[in-house]
Amino acid sequence: MKPDMSSLKKSDKKAALDFAAWSFNVTTSVGIIMVNKALMATHGFTFATTLTGLHFVTTTLMTIVFRWLGLSQPSQLPVADLIKFVIFSNLSIVGMNVSLMWNSVGFYQIAKLCMIPASCLLEVVFDHVHYSRDTKLSIMVVLIGVAVCTVTDVSVNARGLIAAVIAVWSTALQQYYVHFLQRKYSLNSFNLLGHTAPAQAGSLLLVGPFVDYLLTGQRVDHFVFSSLALFFLVLSCFIAIGVNLSQFICIGRFSAVSFQVLGHMKTVLVLSLGFIFFGKEGLNLQVVIGMVLAVLGMIWYGNASAKPGGKERRSVLPVRSASLKGSSEEKDGAEK
Repeated sequence: MKPDMSSLKKSDKKAALDFAAWSFNVTTSVGIIMVNKALMATHGFTFATTLTGLHFVTTTLMTIVFRWLGLSQPSQLPVADLIKFVIFSNLSIVGMNVSLMWNSVGFYQIAKLCMIPASCLLEVVFDHVHYSRDTKLSIMVVLIGVAVCTVTDVSVNARGLIAAVIAVWSTALQQYYVHFLQRKYSLNSFNLLGHTAPAQAGSLLLVGPFVDYLLTGQRVDHFVFSSLALFFLVLSCFIAIGVNLSQFICIGRFSAVSFQVLGHMKTVLVLSLGFIFFGKEGLNLQVVIGMVLAVLGMIWYGNASAKPGGKERRSVLPVRSASLKGSSEEKDGAEK
């Protein structure tokens, strides 16, 4: 029996789009980490929450331009769902910043790793997703690998633990909600960003300076910009458009769990680039073994979750009729 050429072409097209989406996300995410490191560590702009608010301002401008050009069509998102999403997203941003300040770097990394089990639990409880044994084991290998190469000193205190718990669950809920809203309301990435980016920009710029003052003891309005600091700030905001858009595209095409698991490739790349550009201090056999384990785990996860029964949804969420232009963007991406 000859293979169906149309199905093969569709499969090849999907694989190409999946690769493009991941490449877009990895490139922009690693790029913004490097730029923000220069902006904060070298030029002293340590106001992370306010910076995130500025990122969403530029993302909002992008959605306005896209709508003006006709690349994004008008859509609807209930205010109640928008408010929930903004609360989850802003708690995630503030929670991660506070967790980093109140905890050791080692415990902060452990908290980030906990986002994968948290995302898995949300999918199991709300979407009735079933994971095969190989898929579960591959996730464990990724977690062990990243832990081996990133977790060093571990110390915890009560307020740091509370901040970490809030950060983990708000991030998991935010990423789950991206996928949930896109499926429920047939929204593509541009449409969803058009609803959420303005609300996040306004709310983060409102609370950001106060949060940053609490974390740093410095006022953002007293910061004196050099020409290089301003350059890196603008560059960071420009790259953030790609980061925000690619996150929504990837979670829409895949799932929050796949985004978290394969997203640790960025951790490995950031560590590798850090050793290349900023010196080999801290590079040892343990770090190399951890990186190799993490990459092998990601490859295993990709293969295991793609097999029949590797990861399957046992109930389907009712989806509105997809009448919006471009809404097939995420529908072409099957769950992985």
